[in-house]
Amino acid sequence: MSLFVKKSIQQLLSTADGEKSLKRTLGSGSLIALGIGAIIGAGLFVRTAAAAGGFAGPAVTISFIIAAIGCAFAGLCYAEFASIIPIAGSAYTYAYATMGEIIAWVIGWALILEYALGAATVSISWSEYANRLLSGGAPGKGIPYEWCHSPMESAIVNGVHHHGIINLPALVILLALSLLLVKGTQESAIVNAIIVILKVAIVLVFIAIGWGFIQAKNHTPYLIPATAPAALLPDGTTYSYLDFFRHGWGGVLRGAGIVFFAFIGFDAVSTAAQEAKNPKKDMPIGILGSLVICTVLYILFSWVLTGVAPYQDFMHAGKEASVAYAISTYMTGYGWLSTLVTVAILLGFSSVILVMLLGQSRVFYTMSTDGLLPKVFSDLHPKFRTPYKSNMLLFLFVGAFAAFLPETVAGDLTSIGTLFAFVVVCVGVMVLRKKDPNLIRPFKTPLVPLVPILGIIICAAMIISLPGRTQLSALAWMIVGLLIYFGYSKKNSKLGSTGDALPTASDFEKLG
Repeated sequence: MSLFVKKSIQQLLSTADGEKSLKRTLGSGSLIALGIGAIIGAGLFVRTAAAAGGFAGPAVTISFIIAAIGCAFAGLCYAEFASIIPIAGSAYTYAYATMGEIIAWVIGWALILEYALGAATVSISWSEYANRLLSGGAPGKGIPYEWCHSPMESAIVNGVHHHGIINLPALVILLALSLLLVKGTQESAIVNAIIVILKVAIVLVFIAIGWGFIQAKNHTPYLIPATAPAALLPDGTTYSYLDFFRHGWGGVLRGAGIVFFAFIGFDAVSTAAQEAKNPKKDMPIGILGSLVICTVLYILFSWVLTGVAPYQDFMHAGKEASVAYAISTYMTGYGWLSTLVTVAILLGFSSVILVMLLGQSRVFYTMSTDGLLPKVFSDLHPKFRTPYKSNMLLFLFVGAFAAFLPETVAGDLTSIGTLFAFVVVCVGVMVLRKKDPNLIRPFKTPLVPLVPILGIIICAAMIISLPGRTQLSALAWMIVGLLIYFGYSKKNSKLGSTGDALPTASDFEKLG
């Protein structure tokens, strides 16, 4: 069998409904909330200050705009695919229909970096902030160090040396959200919508109150000169005088690569395509609507944060996530807002984990139905019609990372996996436009091939701006994935036809 054998559109559509299919329960409002739930979380509260302090300074707002533009180009391409192929699996499914099985496998494997590793990373952050809330910020209070840190971590607290054993809070939140996903997508969407309303409200309160504390001097200079002195950056590295990505416009681009993590999630909407009530209309609205709303909030949030506190404050270790630090230090009389922000961070982390686990289980579900993964990943619950076994196996896999590894292990791998998927989706739109120009497209990406090409260029630039060790780690991950493909997936693939077929009007009527 050819490595580049493709799955026809007709084959994909034939799996969309039926007793063995996922249950269609999500409308456009739920999909927008799903996107916002995944987008506003660790990125906004953690990455904003890290990008500003280490590289972009006040111009981190431009970093957000660059990242948003790259996401917008990719989002338009996702929207076209999601309206044509409303099937679970996201970029994996789109690659299977346009570029062949081997490329689809590589994308599916890369999405594990985004969803599974992303969920593990965020659950560790959730544990940290939950302990901070319980302890009131007092060292040695709250959950004992041993039970909220990995065995690879140690610290001296109140003069006593402690070694981590297991990160129990991270496991607890992962288990709770996994069980919620087993219960049903609609129930998960309701909980997510409630969380979204609460955390967006808190973000808006911070923007409204913080605006009155903005000091013009903190935005001057707005763009840090490229010749500014080298500094010890949050990731522990130093950048030389000639390093293009240290400050100036290079620093803004590096900042875009960092805050890109804040946009991860809108593509997770596409993994729920098979559970949308009217996918050809609802999917573009969900993808692009959530992206637009979050971009506006991000620009306002980053402008206020860098106006309230000088960006230099965020260079120091321990202050990369310090929205609460900025409030307590520079916004006198608003200590209660600091507590609210911590609550918003916990809510944000919770919804991000929920959507990441949902996205990963749906990618696994689709890869399993194609035979590229064992059947257990596509077994549906007899009552809830959710891939419950996949959800629980995913809990064990993600839980192992969260319980026994520190957050730094994940690094920027989540971002690089996502950017790679975005590039492939942009390429896929151009391939499908050329191969099947008469294909029924309920939503069409405008200005093709300009929009996909710009998406490819911007996303590739952000990949290049990421640290070399991250790129090497991603390459090693891909090599492992290819070994699994040739050792298991290629031999068990269910694809029996290499022909491509066009969807008919009746296909779309059947899909709603």
